[in-house]
Parts: sequence; C-alpha cells; structure tokens
Amino acid sequence: MRNFRTYLLLVVGMFMITSMSSQSNKQKRLEEKRQALINEITQINRLLFDTKKEGKSVLTQVENLNSRISTRENLIRITNQQANLLTREINENINSMEQLRDELKELKEDYAGMIIKSYKSKSQQSRIMFLLSSQNFLQAYKRVKYMNQYTKHRKKQGESIKDKTVLLQQLNTDLLAQKKNKQALIEENKIAKSELTKEKKDQEKLVATLKENEGKFASQIRKKQREADKIDKQIDALIKAAIAASNKKASKNNKTTTTSSKTFALTAEAKALAASFTNNKGKLPWPVKNGIVAKKYGKQRHPQLPNVTTFNSGVEIATAKNGIARAVFEGEVMQIQQLKGANKAIYIQHGNYITVYNNMSTVLVKKGDKVSTKQKLGTIYTNPVTGKTLLKFLIYKNLNKMNPADWVYKM
Repeated sequence: MRNFRTYLLLVVGMFMITSMSSQSNKQKRLEEKRQALINEITQINRLLFDTKKEGKSVLTQVENLNSRISTRENLIRITNQQANLLTREINENINSMEQLRDELKELKEDYAGMIIKSYKSKSQQSRIMFLLSSQNFLQAYKRVKYMNQYTKHRKKQGESIKDKTVLLQQLNTDLLAQKKNKQALIEENKIAKSELTKEKKDQEKLVATLKENEGKFASQIRKKQREADKIDKQIDALIKAAIAASNKKASKNNKTTTTSSKTFALTAEAKALAASFTNNKGKLPWPVKNGIVAKKYGKQRHPQLPNVTTFNSGVEIATAKNGIARAVFEGEVMQIQQLKGANKAIYIQHGNYITVYNNMSTVLVKKGDKVSTKQKLGTIYTNPVTGKTLLKFLIYKNLNKMNPADWVYKM
C-alpha cells in the first residue's frame, strides 16, 4: 500500500512538473509578445506622435490614434492573459505546497519511527547478539544484509526529507515572486487602461469632426487612393516591361524556348535564387532597421468612414528621420525609377521575385548592382509638412502583388 502511494505521488509530481514547465514556456512567450507591444507603442509615439503636429490632417491624426489604440488594446489583452496564467500557476503552487507538506509530514513520522527503533537497538552489543543468535550462516548473512539495508533506507529517508524541505522552500520563494509579478502586471494594466481611455476620448473628438465633414474627408481619401493607383500602374508597367525584356533575351538566345508574357524567363542561377527566396518566406528581415507598419497591405474599410474603402499594394513603414532602406534579400538592382507625382523607387530582382522600395530621397545603388541581404539602398524621404518618414515596400512574384507581412519576419 505504501509503495502504491509513493508511486502515485511520483506520477502526480511528474505531471505537475510537466504542467508547470508548459505554463512557464507559455508565460515566456506571452512576456515576449508583451515586450514587443511595449516597444511598438514606444515606436508609434516616437515615429507618429513626436513629429510636427501642425499640418497634420484630421485623417492623419485619426490614423495615428487608431494605430496606437489598437496596439494598446493588444497590450492590455496580452497582459490580462499573463495575469490569468500567473493566477493558475499560483494556485498550482499552493496545491503543490500542500501536497509536499503532507508528504513531508509523513516522511518525518516514518523517519522518527526509524530513529526510535534504531535507538532501542543501537548498541554494538545488541547488534552482535542479534547476529550470534542466528541458527546458521545463511540466517546470519541475511541479518547482516538486513542491517545494511535498514541503514541505507534510513539514510535515504533523511535525504528525501532534506530534498523535499528544499523544494518546499523553493516553492515558497516562487510563490512570492509570482504574486509580486502578478501585482506588477495588474498595476501596468491599470496605467494602460487609463491611457487607453484618454486616447479614446481624443479619438471621439476627431471622429466627430470627421462625421461633420464626412463627404469632404471621404473625397480626400479617394483622391489619395487615385494618386496611389497611378503610382502602382507605373510600377506594374515597369515590371511588365522587364518581363518582356527577359523573355525577348531568352528567345534570342534559345529559339526553342517557350516564354510567357506574364512571367520572367529565368536562367538556372535565377531559378536557384528564386527558390532560395521562396524558402525564406516569413524569415526575411525588415527593409528598415527600426520601424512600424503604418498601413497594412490589401483592401481595407476605413474604421470611421464605413462607406470608404482603400487598397494598399504594399505596406507603409514609418521609421526615423533620415532612415535607411535596406535589401531584404540578395539580388540584383533591376531599376531605379523616378515615379511621376512621387519620389524614387528601387527595384531589386530575386529570380522571378521583385522587391520594391518606394519613396526614396537618395539612392546608394545603381542598376545592375549585386546587393546582399540588409545592404543599404538609400535614404527614405521625410515629409516636411507632417514630419513622417514612410517607406512604401512591395513584393511581386512576376506581375502578382504579394502581402509583405507573409514574407517579412514578425511584420
């Protein structure tokens, strides 16, 4: 019965250790997310709110606030998850401590019983008489073995008490640390919620202004979209021309080669580069050293003007003034283009993939240059009115636009 109870306690203990380890890993992942969100809010404040306020339109101010509010809401959510997980860990620690106390009490009682027995027969004479009273050599041998086993068992019991006492002390220490961490998270969430309340009040005032002049602001957004569409058409046209040029060259070199007007004709080397680019999906570095996504890729409905929908062909990344754009992967500079109604764009070819770095003020590379991953490409333009430094980053596979967030690590 005692052996079964010991086995059961061992199984329960192993399960608890596995569970605590799993929760510890989850807590670590949540803390990493929380720190990332805190850093993102710092970046938003520095890149979107520390720039010039004069000249910023109501639309820009609303966009900036939306970005910060969304990030802060995520921070509060993650912090709540951490606090809830800590509550579970604290409860499990309390249960573990109660089980350990019961086990320790039982061990001490057993050990005390052994000590009393040992004391009663501790004299050397008693042990000798115990051996001499054996009826034969085999019985004497068994008695010697028994005395050795009894001594070892007593020693093992003593060590077990010592180990469990240390474990109990460690659990107490962990419990105090967990309670302290939980309280710190609760206090941080109070501050975050207070900031969120202020931001939402500011947002309500700005949204009221938007609603009063909804037609005017909707018109402004649509005008910006038309301008963006014109730039996208220029980019599409350049890539289409590059595909046609590659196909013409391939046909000239090999008259039996069948080419498509929508895909690049690739050499063996270019195919290998494209395959390497594909294999790095989700692992590419950011095209700036430090920055935040100011506008996401794809079709989006305006949160405050539900009748207005926009499309972004890439991602807009806010970075520091004089920020440098860098290549996200090795490749060749396909073209440097001065866009009509905009700034310069750098095209890097990676087989049949193209990465585009738009809104550049200065360029450090030239057409035909081989570039390496994270190589500096040039300085990003800073708007003198709003003070914003925005890089428009796009990824194409042949003529198809891709979502950069699927390719860049943690975008």
